[in-house]
Amino acid sequence: MLADELAGVDVPMFAVLGNHDYHSDQEREVIRVMDAAGVRVLEGDGAIVTVAGCRVGVAGAKGFGGGFAGACGSEFGEPIMKAFIAHTRESADRLEETLTRLADVADIRIALLHYSPTDRTLRGERPEIYPFLGSYLLGEAVDRAGADLVLHGHAHGGTERGSTDGGIEVRNVAQPLIGRPYNVYSLGVHSLGRPTTPDEHPGGEAGDILLDAPAPR
Repeated sequence: MLADELAGVDVPMFAVLGNHDYHSDQEREVIRVMDAAGVRVLEGDGAIVTVAGCRVGVAGAKGFGGGFAGACGSEFGEPIMKAFIAHTRESADRLEETLTRLADVADIRIALLHYSPTDRTLRGERPEIYPFLGSYLLGEAVDRAGADLVLHGHAHGGTERGSTDGGIEVRNVAQPLIGRPYNVYSLGVHSLGRPTTPDEHPGGEAGDILLDAPAPR
């Protein structure tokens, strides 16, 4: 259904898989269908597209759970618990490596995730399930490597706007949360290649990531 909806879309499209895509052990088929629709599925890798002369780098990883400061798992104890956290750490490491590589070739870097890198966009969900919605390891990876924007889904009852501990903007774009087919987030770049901020572009709403021109909602 999604592939059919995207038919004819003429902008570059990227995606990461989520937990539902793995449930029936058909993730390879999901990737094949999305690829045929012109959507590149990222997992521990990235891509660069040029938009209006700006090089936009996208680093993608599904991520995984584990929790956040004060309430998180660790690679200790039973093998299955160590494997759980190791999977998250490996995903975070690949994301960091990709974002770091993109730093040399991209004007703007976007991290695309399914699981959240911060508990700030989980507010509204039950705190008991935070460890199954994301991990601080993802946030640390983004803060070390640097990015201009992080997008994630998964937390259907969370909060749209947040940030990593290092101050990098995060947006939760789970469709049940945003309540529409898509959101538009626009980033601008000065001549020196530095991302703009809301303060540098008057007229933006507080918390927006703005803007060379007003963006539709």
